[in-house]
Amino acid sequence: MKQTIFSVIVISIIGVILSTGMTSCRKDNFQPTIKQYDSIQINNYIAANGLTGFLKDTTGGDTTGMYYKIISPGSGPALQYADKVAFVYTYKTLDGVYVTSDTISNHYYDYVGHIYNDRYPLGMQTAVHNLLKYSNASMRVLIPSHLAYGRDGRSTGSTQVANNNIPGNESLDVYIHAINYLPINNATTNGFPAYDDMVIQNYMKANNLTGYVKTADGLYYSILTPGTGTDAILKTSSITATYTGQLLDGNIFAGANGTNTATLSISDLIPGVQEGLQKAVAGTKISLLIPSSIGYGISGSTGIAPFSCLRFTWQIVTVTQ
Repeated sequence: MKQTIFSVIVISIIGVILSTGMTSCRKDNFQPTIKQYDSIQINNYIAANGLTGFLKDTTGGDTTGMYYKIISPGSGPALQYADKVAFVYTYKTLDGVYVTSDTISNHYYDYVGHIYNDRYPLGMQTAVHNLLKYSNASMRVLIPSHLAYGRDGRSTGSTQVANNNIPGNESLDVYIHAINYLPINNATTNGFPAYDDMVIQNYMKANNLTGYVKTADGLYYSILTPGTGTDAILKTSSITATYTGQLLDGNIFAGANGTNTATLSISDLIPGVQEGLQKAVAGTKISLLIPSSIGYGISGSTGIAPFSCLRFTWQIVTVTQ
């Protein structure tokens, strides 16, 4: 079916070429290669959308067919395939049918050489290594289909598209922001605190959240309902509470209904929750906005992408010292 679709597209292109006089004789049999087809598709997209400032990738002798624009240049050593990199990204097909624009869930933290797999196309790895190059850089890149998901396309889990499919032979418009540069065996998070704080502040602004207090390590908390208890919550305490944990895109990963009471040891909780709950007593309802460095960190967890900021709402019922 996809081969048939590609053939129909090719025939349409030939018809346009013949009708516009780009060939002098209808007996000419112009059969574009996939690279030629991609080039036509991308150049038409650039023209139709009035895109400016894009350069053609000439790395290795002008062979990739990618067009790119550096939005923010980075710094530090150039990324190598054996280095780890953290970045957020969005992409869409040039026909606008498939869009994944959520930088809350679209996170990557791994080796540059591992970017190319069943989720990330070769063009994304090539763009990060050859064009983006540095930490704290951002770019927009148009990836031709032969470096994207190829003839077969990709079935995916996007909630923004009814059929959840990226068609075959479809090029991509990709945004990538590299947060920092992490050499092998270097687990520092030097680039994350500033990025996390920007994400949290943008979230607060977008959702009109006020009255939060920021702690020294980047936690934001707000007492929604003052408590009446007298026992302070300590790291050694146990509590009964109801709670909800969610990503900043609204996806709930814990305490889905927020009504079932759970008994928990403070020491078993992530650092950001431990710190926040020590601001509460029995009866307190508290909201926490937690940076990734005191959340699930660069490893993430089930349903939680690496370096994700989190939002928790806790209602403390009892405290046991």
